[in-house]
Amino acid sequence: MKVDVFSRNGQKSGEIELPDEVFNVEPHEHAMYQAVRVYLAHQRQGTHKVKERNEVSGGGKKPWRQKGRGTARAGSTRSPLWVGGGTVHGPKPHKYTIDIPKKMRKLARKSALSLRARENSIVVVEDLSLSSIKTKDVAAVLKALNLEGEKVLHLLPAQDEKTYLSSRNIANCTTAVADKVSTYDILNHKKILIHKSAVDVIINTFGK
Repeated sequence: MKVDVFSRNGQKSGEIELPDEVFNVEPHEHAMYQAVRVYLAHQRQGTHKVKERNEVSGGGKKPWRQKGRGTARAGSTRSPLWVGGGTVHGPKPHKYTIDIPKKMRKLARKSALSLRARENSIVVVEDLSLSSIKTKDVAAVLKALNLEGEKVLHLLPAQDEKTYLSSRNIANCTTAVADKVSTYDILNHKKILIHKSAVDVIINTFGK
């Protein structure tokens, strides 16, 4: 499919071909689900921890005699029934790492890009070259492209510190390198703003 290419002023400057093998595949819902599931699982630190009865302070001494006091039988102050006692079957630190095949990861990202392409939510802009770190420069580009206030995923062809620092303070705008973008990021943003040279990076990464 062909889409328009815009200048930073919002004027149409040409067209670019988005190959069907990346931007017009039949969306695979299960692949996207698995990719999002993996992404969210990897955000978890897994450092949750409680003390069990062998880890809390307290004695192995029986607190009082078994009979005659009119109280419950107790063998240890570490009992889970007591205040300050250990926890039974509490959480322990562990990893939430999940893995899926490379082909499924690639299919999921192509499916997500195809969904956004069908919605006409992909905007291609001429490569931005910022001379300095200025948030208002990137904000002006978004405004010229009618993306102001939208939840935008800004894809760069390569790591660019000036562009990244200039856009990170804009609400609802996430900047990422095109070949590192996740399925979750694509689906979590309504509009995809792609630099013209980043289109080739996407094709080379996710195409055949």
